[in-house]
Amino acid sequence: MRTDTDLEVSVLAQEEAETFDALATSLDRRRRYANRLATVGMVAAFVIAAVPLAAVMFVVVQKGLSVISLDWFTKDIPTDIASNALAEKFGATPEPVVYGMAPAIVGTIVITALAALIAIPIGILGAVYLNEYGKRGRLASGIRFLTDVMTGVPSVVMGIFIYTVWVLRFEQRTTVAGALALACLMLPIVVRSTEEMLKLVPDNLREASAALGTRTWRTTLSVVLPAAAPGISSGCMLAVARAAGETAPLLFTIGSISHFGGFGSIGTQLGQQNTALSTQIFSNATQPGGEPLAWGAALTLIAMVLAMTLLARVVTSRFTSVRS
Repeated sequence: MRTDTDLEVSVLAQEEAETFDALATSLDRRRRYANRLATVGMVAAFVIAAVPLAAVMFVVVQKGLSVISLDWFTKDIPTDIASNALAEKFGATPEPVVYGMAPAIVGTIVITALAALIAIPIGILGAVYLNEYGKRGRLASGIRFLTDVMTGVPSVVMGIFIYTVWVLRFEQRTTVAGALALACLMLPIVVRSTEEMLKLVPDNLREASAALGTRTWRTTLSVVLPAAAPGISSGCMLAVARAAGETAPLLFTIGSISHFGGFGSIGTQLGQQNTALSTQIFSNATQPGGEPLAWGAALTLIAMVLAMTLLARVVTSRFTSVRS
């Protein structure tokens, strides 16, 4: 038989259970509201960020497509735009203009590729030293600090630096000078991104290789770098994409040309003046009648950067699929 004490305990337990259920229901309701509020906030933030980007892309595509044709990729940059604009202003009949951007397209590819050849090997080797050899030493810590400082240095400072130590010394603006300026911008990005990818490689792989008697350099080449290859390749391609859109360093270092001598002259252009899409955007945007060229160059540059970004994703996915 149940006593009065047992009944009281049962009633208290039931009341506590009901109170707990009420608190749990209230907490679940509060969590649902917080989750919905956070979701609405994230969607709103995405829309706020996407609207200006979509507007910029719409304007660039709308105005840039009007000048892009086959001649755009094969013809020289027109030099009589200002005179035609002046003639049209005073009622004269302007001569037909063939819009071409071949020198700037080829120049962008050559300068960026040369900068990548300089910065990527040095950056990867520097990251290997920092993560595999230097670790927390004084020299490694100093290099990391300087790398972080270089990451935040404005690009115009890099242009002035190469202009001072290279252009003024040899008294000539060249493709090599522009590549050196872009390489200085790419180097800290490659170093920091590669080091972060190397940190993600499990130490078990290094220890297993060391247990087999393999030296550190061999372990790094055959185990660590292949394991981190997807992230390293992605970081390098993003560094290349960033350098391809820089303008200020090239204004100080490469000069300006409007004629493309053909693919056979690319080798001789390394020691001569050159041009790029970013500098053409700047020069034509401030030139009377040059707005169509500026919009077309902007669209071409965006397409090239987008292609590099997609290539980075493809390379990363290929490396990941091979490893798996």
